Amino acid sequence: MALELKKNIKFPGRKGPLFLIIMDGVGLGKEYEGNAVYMAKTPVLDDLLKGNLVTKLKAHGPAVGLPSDDDMGNSEVGHNAMGAGRVFAQGAKLVDQSIASGAIFKSAAWQKIVARGQQGGAVHFIGLLSDGNVHSHINHLFALINNCSQNNVRKVRIHTLLDGRDVGEKSALEYITPTQQLLDKISTEKGFDYKIASGGGRMVTTMDRYNADWQVVKRGWDTHVHGQAKKFKSAAEAVHTLYAEDPKITDQYLGQFVIVDNADEPVGKIQDGDSVLNYNFRGDRAIEISRAFDDKDLNTFERGVIPDVFYAGMMEYDGDLHIPKNYVVEPPKIDRTVSEYLCATKVKMFAVSETQKFGHVTYFWNGNRSGYIDKSVETYCEIPSDRIEFDKAPKMKALEITDKSIELFKSGDFRFGRINLANGDMVGHTGNMEAAIVAMETVDSCVGRLIQVVKDMNGIAVITADHGNLDEMFTVKDGKRTPKTAHTLNPVPFIIYDPGYRSEYKMANVQNPGLSNIAATLLNLLGFEKVADYDESLITF
Repeated sequence: MALELKKNIKFPGRKGPLFLIIMDGVGLGKEYEGNAVYMAKTPVLDDLLKGNLVTKLKAHGPAVGLPSDDDMGNSEVGHNAMGAGRVFAQGAKLVDQSIASGAIFKSAAWQKIVARGQQGGAVHFIGLLSDGNVHSHINHLFALINNCSQNNVRKVRIHTLLDGRDVGEKSALEYITPTQQLLDKISTEKGFDYKIASGGGRMVTTMDRYNADWQVVKRGWDTHVHGQAKKFKSAAEAVHTLYAEDPKITDQYLGQFVIVDNADEPVGKIQDGDSVLNYNFRGDRAIEISRAFDDKDLNTFERGVIPDVFYAGMMEYDGDLHIPKNYVVEPPKIDRTVSEYLCATKVKMFAVSETQKFGHVTYFWNGNRSGYIDKSVETYCEIPSDRIEFDKAPKMKALEITDKSIELFKSGDFRFGRINLANGDMVGHTGNMEAAIVAMETVDSCVGRLIQVVKDMNGIAVITADHGNLDEMFTVKDGKRTPKTAHTLNPVPFIIYDPGYRSEYKMANVQNPGLSNIAATLLNLLGFEKVADYDESLITF
């Protein structure tokens, strides 16, 4: 169907461009010493929040398509919602629905996994072992394990990627213990062979994203496939030992380990005839390991002998490149994104971020679609991220992103631009409060530079975030501080900076506004009417 935007006769937009600034991970939380947004010196943001064109948006739970208000938002679903203008069932909710309906077990990929398991091949599960519900959920894994048992799959192996980021930073045993108990119960009652085979921390093992560091994938591959890592008799022993070796280490950085039998041989190498299911539902950190299994010509690292296995993902992690080739849960059908409408109307626009969030302002913003929608009117710019821990360089690439965006705007070629400043999220995940404050102050300074350009060009800026993180760096209980590395449930700011404002519009009284209300608002500020079935605009005329 042809996409068409109608001119808004009540407001034609400004002469200059519209600029969307996404301060990734910057939420509005309670004012306390663990809130890096509050503790940082942010004169720009402080001043902007005093304006009249300001509100707060929900960025978690049902507001972004997740099951409940207990589910923290994330950058993927956040950018989906912002770009789509409506809420689609996402990630965990999709998997929950598929398991509840039984659809997942009727999928062609799952049927093939079970059939191969019944023929004697091992079924391997690789994924993040936690209930963080951002990349995975342990309940999904248990449902899959139990279905294997019900279908007389005799050999199952679990490759545990430890979290410490979306959950407590040293909570690995809270998930390893019940997993081991379930495997032992099935093995004892049915005489099956169900075991944990290997593991490692998510930031050093398997779960790289955006081609930032393929050595992370290589370490996971060598561990899961070839059984090459430190040897232990159980996953619990591995975690206890690694904690003792480095008391300051957290789960996300724990080294690789394999579980061995009494003969000191790995119990769960991935071999010819086996099946592998990546049970992570979130795509960004599942794509590269999926390519390692699916792409026989991949040359980003030395894989050694590549086993002949059937590989599938929980979902299709990249719908355009079809990664992986097989998956067990159908993705949400996100169509008619705001960028598709703007491309159809030939509005020239750009997207800029560094590697860590480049996919968010492109792929996820565009409804899980790779590449350009219309290269004749779009420009995408990726600034390569540093390959070090983010608290070591908390300014990240915010300055470079800002410089590039200013260059593009001053060219006069673009009507709309969007950027993501990744500092708040990536540094927030480290749990380092001092670095978090530097990150926030860097973002604030960059926003100040950007809105000055908007003012000079008689444009409009929208400043917001995709979820919180910096706003809760630690919790305090009984006088003890506990680092918090996960996203928050706090709302995020939504600010319209319009130096030419003469009361042509005002903030609308939208009930429970969320990220999905942004798309219609952007269209209004560009001088268009909102798309009919988009969620309400945050402004009214």
